[in-house]
Amino acid sequence: MKGYLGEFEELVLLTIAAFGNEAYGVAIKEDIESRTNRSISIGALHSTLTRLEEKKFISSWLGGATSERGGRKKRFFNLTAEGKTALSKSKELRDELWSMSQIDIKPAHD
Repeated sequence: MKGYLGEFEELVLLTIAAFGNEAYGVAIKEDIESRTNRSISIGALHSTLTRLEEKKFISSWLGGATSERGGRKKRFFNLTAEGKTALSKSKELRDELWSMSQIDIKPAHD
């Protein structure tokens, strides 16, 4: 694997995987914020997206310009084979550690 995959990087990769070909910055940010109940800056997200692309875990392309964006194009993101491998290895490690742990997790009740 190309270095350590941090928690936020993993969340971003999983969100991109969930969105498929419709993953773009604002949608990724809003989805992570709603699922984690925490605020993230668009700058932190863009830095992470750049780092993941440098690691070859994601690729990106520009969509068409839209009037609601003032004629600007959206940058879309997709998981690469390397990104899928990184997620798989991260999941394997977590599963292994969970199976070794002595923690008895009870379902949360609302």
